[in-house]
Amino acid sequence: MSRVINPDDYLETPEGRVFNAERNRQAWEQAYAALEQLLAQACTLYLVMGVQGAGKSSWIARHIGELESDALFFDAALPARQHRQRLLALAQAKGVPVIAVFVQASLEQALARNALRTPDKVVPEVALRSVFTMLEPPSVEEGFASVVLVAAQA
Repeated sequence: MSRVINPDDYLETPEGRVFNAERNRQAWEQAYAALEQLLAQACTLYLVMGVQGAGKSSWIARHIGELESDALFFDAALPARQHRQRLLALAQAKGVPVIAVFVQASLEQALARNALRTPDKVVPEVALRSVFTMLEPPSVEEGFASVVLVAAQA
């Protein structure tokens, strides 16, 4: 089972990542379809969230080998409570607990890391700033089994 779902992966082409509004919508639908299918095999879902460039994918790479072999990871910004409702509802319907991992980075850290990405993976600064302004820390009241706050690596 693929253990990491990232909507951005569905934007990949042989020429690199291609983004537009329609492809982005389709990528999210594909990511949610994969999530729904894989939840049947998962014991725990880790929603690793935060602003683009915070270090979400790096956190997963560092911890995937330490966590349950049937754990599933969803790697996406999902900055506000309203953005996380669909994922939580899918997991709840399958009886899979969701652990929120909120990778916290300053705007300056996120912008600096974003600038180091390959050209096809750079997030437009206006989009990154928009997500940063929407950030709401997750809470157990939202439906998470637990919440882990992670400071971005220097």
